[in-house]
Amino acid sequence: MTSLRAPQRNCTNYRVSRPADFALMRRMFLLMALSIDLLALTGCAEFLPGIGPSRRQIEHVPSPPIAAAIQVIDIDDSVSRQLLAQRRLRMFSETLGNRHISSRTVGSGDVLEVTIWEASPATLFGFAPAAANSAILPSRSTTLPEQVVDDDGLIFVPFGGRIAAAGKTLQAIEAEIVSHLAQKANQPEVLVRMTHNLSSNVTVVGEVNASTRVPLVPGNERLLDALAAAAGVRQPVNKMTIQVTRANNVYSLPLETIIRDPEQNVPLQPGDVVTALFQPYSFTALGATGKNEEVNFETQGITLAQALARSGGLIDSRSNARGVFIFRFEPRDALSWPREPTLTTAEGMVPAVFRIDLSDPRSFFFIQSFPIENKDILYVSNAPINEVQKFLNVLFTVAYPVLAVKQVGF
Repeated sequence: MTSLRAPQRNCTNYRVSRPADFALMRRMFLLMALSIDLLALTGCAEFLPGIGPSRRQIEHVPSPPIAAAIQVIDIDDSVSRQLLAQRRLRMFSETLGNRHISSRTVGSGDVLEVTIWEASPATLFGFAPAAANSAILPSRSTTLPEQVVDDDGLIFVPFGGRIAAAGKTLQAIEAEIVSHLAQKANQPEVLVRMTHNLSSNVTVVGEVNASTRVPLVPGNERLLDALAAAAGVRQPVNKMTIQVTRANNVYSLPLETIIRDPEQNVPLQPGDVVTALFQPYSFTALGATGKNEEVNFETQGITLAQALARSGGLIDSRSNARGVFIFRFEPRDALSWPREPTLTTAEGMVPAVFRIDLSDPRSFFFIQSFPIENKDILYVSNAPINEVQKFLNVLFTVAYPVLAVKQVGF
């Protein structure tokens, strides 16, 4: 009967780690622990590769002059309401008005046609036809050649002389001519018609298919009529801004707003300049977001929630949900600042950093109303553990070859 015996192990194939090896490993781990403490206490993280400042570096600016100039503000409902009130679009219906010009006046350069009627038989203009017996003779009309209102604002009517036309309505010019002919013609009646309107027009320029001057006539005097006369805009509607210059004032509104709200399709006035501007607004996404790039958005604006989504959101493995920031310049009177701004730009703008803590569930309501502005910088900082992980990677890169060499017995 064969006895069962445990197989003999060849102990020569195994090396028993010596106490010195364990001591070396303990020293290495102690060195790593001390290095992590040093990294946290002395700020040595600046020597590691990074995407930008940490949340701590942004919130605690060391230099007093800079700290007094840069405002760090937590995003909440109150801040969003203040910014939205500052940025409320002034509608064309409020600034330009919806009032029609009831009667337009004539100006220099306009072309007028004058028609005069006289009662028969005595006529001043031309000859009346002879009538048999006591038949009633019809009145006779005479149409004068078209004439341009000269630089002095005058036109000429035979037997009436020079008639002032500039600055008057067509009805006023008719009455003026009748008064000049009253003692010369037999019961004169006058009709004045504008054949070419060269003074009451608006100019349409910019990103339109055909820059043009549009005469203002009844039924063709509104803003969209002028854009249609210029063959429309050349860029997508949601990226166009319409600017109206009237006298010394300039007003702007997104074209999409004008189309959606009929009240913003306001009547124009002579001399207005309509400029179609192609302004693709954009913000820049940096840091621990899904993509670091410049992101375009529509002229009517987007919210912080939309901006985060369009930038790819936060990277789960490295982003700090408590370190989401918006960098921008704000007007001095835009907000109630945490402290009085001491430094501003030449234009009077205050450098501001808006902060949101996405680890707080309430913040998801705040970011739905916080407005993103053109040229904003959206920055998401790395999580602190990510910096530690990078440091350990560097440390193990140096320490692992030493341990490997020691273990093989060199």
